[in-house]
Amino acid sequence: MPLSDVEPRLDSADPAAQFVAYLDYYRAAVVRKLEGMTDAQLRTSLLPSGWTPLEMLTHLVHMERRWFVWGFLGEQVADPWGDNETGEPEGRWHVTDGVGLDALVEALDAGGMRTREIVAHHDLAERGAVGGRFVAGDGTPPTLAWICFHVLQEYARHAGHLDVARELADGATGE
Repeated sequence: MPLSDVEPRLDSADPAAQFVAYLDYYRAAVVRKLEGMTDAQLRTSLLPSGWTPLEMLTHLVHMERRWFVWGFLGEQVADPWGDNETGEPEGRWHVTDGVGLDALVEALDAGGMRTREIVAHHDLAERGAVGGRFVAGDGTPPTLAWICFHVLQEYARHAGHLDVARELADGATGE
C-alpha cells in the first residue's frame, strides 16, 4: 500500500530502478511542500536550529550534486559547498542573494536528471572516482549503491523536516 497517492507504484527487482523512482518521488515531495509558501515564509525560520525552507532546498540541491557528480563521477564542480555560508563542509546553510524558489527547483530538477543518467549508465557496485570529493589516501570511495541509499535517506529525512517547517509557517500538512 502506497504511503500517498503520489508514491511510486514501481515494484521492480531492479534496485537501480527503485532508487531512481524513489529519488524522483522525494524530490517532488520536497517541491510540493514548498509550493504555495510566500517568499517571506520561504526565507524565515520558525525552528530553533535556524534554517529556512529555502536554505533546506539549496542544501538538497548541493548535497545531491556533491554525492553523484563530484563524488561518484569525480567531476570538478563549482562551489561544491555553496549551500554553506563559509563555502566549507561545516557551516550554516544559506541562499545566495537573488536566488529564489523557481531557480532552486530548476536546479533540483536538473540535478535529478543528472542522477538518473548516472544511475542508468553505471553498475551499483561501482565505486566512486578518486579526484573529486574522494581523494587518494582517504580510504576506499563508496559504491554507487551506498551513495544512492545515502542520498535517498537525506531526502526522506529532510522532507520530514520540511513537513514541520511548513506546518509551523501556515498550518498546511499532507503529502
